[in-house]
Amino acid sequence: MEIWINPACSKCRSAISLLDAEGAEYTVRRYLDDVPGADEIRAVLDRLNLEPWDITRTQEADAKELGLKDWAKDASTRERWITALAEHPRLIQRPIITADDGTALVARTEDAVREALSRNKG
Repeated sequence: MEIWINPACSKCRSAISLLDAEGAEYTVRRYLDDVPGADEIRAVLDRLNLEPWDITRTQEADAKELGLKDWAKDASTRERWITALAEHPRLIQRPIITADDGTALVARTEDAVREALSRNKG
């Protein structure tokens, strides 16, 4: 299991604390330092079963600069969104946990972190 975090994010710190409390084995990826490329973002979106706009932090300054709120959310603009996430990783919702069963979750709640843990007990 891998968790994409921003250490400054309280939701990320909470998720890590819960994983530690449960004795989970996981790898931390500080995605602002180790930025995922477009292919990795596509793979995670497939695992999440979400679209790029579903994991975009639209209130970030970068989002406002790019004018994301005015971007269409459809198949024709999907790659544009993915490129924006790869070029501006602060826009990626966090934390994201990739589970050992091939799925992934945006783990912003304790329940979501527990769901990721349950998917790893396989």
